[in-house]
Amino acid sequence: MAGLSRAEVDRLESKDIALGPGPLRPRDAATLILIDRAGPAPSVLLGRRSRKHAFMPGKFVFPGGRTDPADARVPVAAALDPGVEAKLMTGRVTSARARAIAMSAIRETYEEAGLLIGSKARFATGKADWQGFVEHGVTPTLDHLRYLARAVTPPGRVRRFDTRFLVAFRDHVAVALPEGGPTQELEELVWLPVAEAMNIDVATITRTILAVLRDRLAADPGFDPAGPVPFYRMVNRRMSAEAI
Repeated sequence: MAGLSRAEVDRLESKDIALGPGPLRPRDAATLILIDRAGPAPSVLLGRRSRKHAFMPGKFVFPGGRTDPADARVPVAAALDPGVEAKLMTGRVTSARARAIAMSAIRETYEEAGLLIGSKARFATGKADWQGFVEHGVTPTLDHLRYLARAVTPPGRVRRFDTRFLVAFRDHVAVALPEGGPTQELEELVWLPVAEAMNIDVATITRTILAVLRDRLAADPGFDPAGPVPFYRMVNRRMSAEAI
């Protein structure tokens, strides 16, 4: 997407995201890309969104959603890696906000896919959205998360998000619920090799992030916390990809 004009991006995304007068300021959002290393090639988890959604209707996406600032106050067994936290704090982001972003990715993966990421241990919190972790005895952990990319939805959409794409491995799933997540927001969950995932019905930005993931897996399969993080956003009516 980098280098494309706003008009070119609008044409590419016209079937992904409803165009129209939307919010001027994008909302914080977090996405978790889960990688399964068990097969001959790494696979990623994707789910199909309902066709009733205004944002990426019917598209396959990574689990994720809007950040809840209250997630920063939920206890964890292990905090963010300092290198990951530092990159998340780019652009006046506080430590609490960085933690909320990371925790929201963990929570959304449970809600949408029924996968609880953390360590098996007694867990207690009064936060309603985290009661699944309480019931299944899973304490969230953040130290294994890695930061892959950031993207801001261009202006002129009915929904706009400032999304951080985080990475974790399937090994970090402590509990997988066979019935899926409680929200049932993703209608179909699939694990696909990265190259195959790029060729299914995904949005333009998802395909872009999959390409970043493909290249990162080839160059740095261990995901060094200090590794480069491309930041996609519209600057002077052209899509930019700056390194964080």
